[in-house]
Amino acid sequence: MAKKIHSSDFGKDFIWGVSTAAFQIEGAYDKHGKGPSIWDVFTSKKGKIRGNDTAKTSCDFYHRYKEDIDLMKILNIQNFRFSISWSRILPTGTGKINTEGIAFYNRVIDYCLQQDITPWITLYHWDLPHVLELKGGWTNREILDWFEEYAKVCAQSFGDRVKHWMVLNEPMVFTGGGYFLGVHAPGKKGMRNFLPAVHHAQLSQAVGGRMIRKWIPDAKIGTTYSCSYIVPKNKSPRNIRATKRVDALLNRLFIEPVLGLDYPEKDLPILKKLKPFILPGDMEKSQFEFDFIGIQNYTREVVQHSYFIPYIQAKIIEAPKRNVRTTLMDWEVYPPSIYEMIHKYNGYNTMPDLIITENGAAFQDTFTEGKIKDKKRQKFLKDHLEQVLKAKKEGLNVHGYFVWTLTDNFEWAEGYHPGFGLVHVDFKTQKRTVKKSGKWYKTFLDVRN
Repeated sequence: MAKKIHSSDFGKDFIWGVSTAAFQIEGAYDKHGKGPSIWDVFTSKKGKIRGNDTAKTSCDFYHRYKEDIDLMKILNIQNFRFSISWSRILPTGTGKINTEGIAFYNRVIDYCLQQDITPWITLYHWDLPHVLELKGGWTNREILDWFEEYAKVCAQSFGDRVKHWMVLNEPMVFTGGGYFLGVHAPGKKGMRNFLPAVHHAQLSQAVGGRMIRKWIPDAKIGTTYSCSYIVPKNKSPRNIRATKRVDALLNRLFIEPVLGLDYPEKDLPILKKLKPFILPGDMEKSQFEFDFIGIQNYTREVVQHSYFIPYIQAKIIEAPKRNVRTTLMDWEVYPPSIYEMIHKYNGYNTMPDLIITENGAAFQDTFTEGKIKDKKRQKFLKDHLEQVLKAKKEGLNVHGYFVWTLTDNFEWAEGYHPGFGLVHVDFKTQKRTVKKSGKWYKTFLDVRN
C-alpha cells in the first residue's frame, strides 16, 4: 500500500491555500458602483462563452463571502488567494475611487483575519475595466500609468493588513487568449495586438511590484506564470526545435526579462518584432526583485513541427488524440509535469522562492444521496503533491501550494461546464457541498495529524 502523504511532510513553514479570481466568483457585476470589465462585455456577446453563460451572479461571493471563508476554516485552509476587481475599485479605470468597492474588500480581508486565514491579493486576474479597453487596453502604453495608479490605490487601501501580493495572473494567457487568439476578453486577434500587449504586461509586472514595495515595505510580493512541461513528439531535430519555440513562448517569455535576461528571441525569432515597442531603458525597467514567483501548472504539452502554423511553425498535439488520461477540459493528466516545471525554474540562478499558486483539475463529479464523489480529482491532487514533495526532498526551491480552486465557478470561455472546486456550487440555489476531494484536503492539512 502506498504511503499516505500529509502536509507535515513538507515542513512546518510550507504554505498551503486555495486560489480564486474576482470575476469567476463574485457576481454582483453592476452592484454598488462597479463599472463594467472587459469580461462583462465579452460574456454579453452571443457565442463567445460555452452555453452563453455569464458571470453576473456566479458563486455570489460578493454576498456570500463569509460562508465561503467559513468553509475554508472548516477545511483547515490557512491562506486564501483572491483577486481585486479593478473596475469595482476604479469604475472608470482611473480617477474617482469607488468607496463601496474598497469597503467590500475590507470586509473580506477583515473576515479572513478574524478567522485566522491569511489573505493573498492578486492585483490583476484578467478583468480590465472596459473603459480602458476602449482606449486600447494592454496595447496602449498608457496602461503603465493606469496600472500604477490602480496598484497605488490597492496598496494604500489594504496594505496595512495584507502583506502577500501578486501583481499579474498568467500574462501569457491573457495576452495570448485575449489579444492574439481572441478566445478570451477582449477578443482581439493578431500579432499587431499581441506584441504590444506582451511588452506592456511585461513592464506592468515591475510597475506594480515597485508601487506595492513603495507603500508596503514589508510586503511579500510575487507574480504568477502559467507553465507546462513541453516535450517533442519524437526526437527528430525539427520537432526538438519546434519544442524550443513553444517553450520560449509559453514558459520563458515573461519570466526571463524580470530576471534580467532578454526576451527569448533566439529560440523564438518572431519576438524580434517586439523591438518597435521597446523604448530605451525598458528592459532595465522590466526587472524587479520579487520575493516569490507563482507557477501555475495543470498539464504537459506534446509538440511537433508544422509548416502551416504561422510565426511558430509548431503544433501542440491535443491530448485526446494521444490516447492518454484527460480531464474534463481535455488536458492530459500528467503529474510529473509539476515536478519538471519546479526543476526548470530552479535552473535560473536568480530565481526567488517558488510557490505553486494554482494546480487542480476539472472532472465529472458523481452525485450520490447528497454526497459528491470525485475520486479522480482527489487522486489528481495527491499525485501532484507527491511530485511537489519529491522536488522538496531533492532540495529544490518550492515553498507553497495553492489548489485551484475553492468552489466550482465561472471558468472563462468554458462557462460553468467544468468544475474545478473542492466545493460544489448549485448555481440555482447557491448551496455549497464539500466534495470528497475537499474532505481529503482537509485531512491532508489537519495540523493535529
